[in-house]
Amino acid sequence: MTATIPYAREQMVSNQLRTWDVLDDAILDAVRSLPRERFVPDGWRDVAYADIEIPLAHGQHMLAPKVVGRILQAVAVRPGERVLEIGTGSGYVTACLGRLGAQVQSLEIHEDLALAARRNLDAVGLAGPRVVHADGFAAAGAHETFDVVVLTGSLPLYDARFESQLRPGGRLFVVVGDGPAMQARLVTRDAAGGRAQQGLFETRIDPLLNAPRLEAFRF
Repeated sequence: MTATIPYAREQMVSNQLRTWDVLDDAILDAVRSLPRERFVPDGWRDVAYADIEIPLAHGQHMLAPKVVGRILQAVAVRPGERVLEIGTGSGYVTACLGRLGAQVQSLEIHEDLALAARRNLDAVGLAGPRVVHADGFAAAGAHETFDVVVLTGSLPLYDARFESQLRPGGRLFVVVGDGPAMQARLVTRDAAGGRAQQGLFETRIDPLLNAPRLEAFRF
């Protein structure tokens, strides 16, 4: 497979990202530069570049490449910006954000996934991103602020606490819903503290562990 990997990576860019309107050259170059096969579990490397979600431990999944591309394009990370990622998984999205020049702090609730993600990032020469074993909901609403917040798992119910961690000009990517059709949204904060939401696309991804669910609010 080794000889075919660069071709498979380019096909992923052309047939998945571009056809899903991911056209930013910096993002496409960052994805091209990263060996995605280093981030997938053993036994799945032959399909590392396929248009699928790849299973991880604890019932989690790597996001499909086209969804990763749309996330990166939506938040439009600039070099030097501080990014909070909730849900490290294998570390692939973390690596993409780091390759774009962001200062990334990524929280992963499962300790074994956090350890594996650190190894994956080291293997591709990305020492900058910081992976922390922690529950993202325990940190939600903390005083520390970021230019970008990315939730790589969905929220059955929207949680506005993550907005409070945005600096002026900050962007939050979140997928909201509970069912086959969830909506990816971009929340932005302006210099005056006002917030706006924009619907991006429909998808379905794993919910974040400990995310509040509708049942909790029924009486």
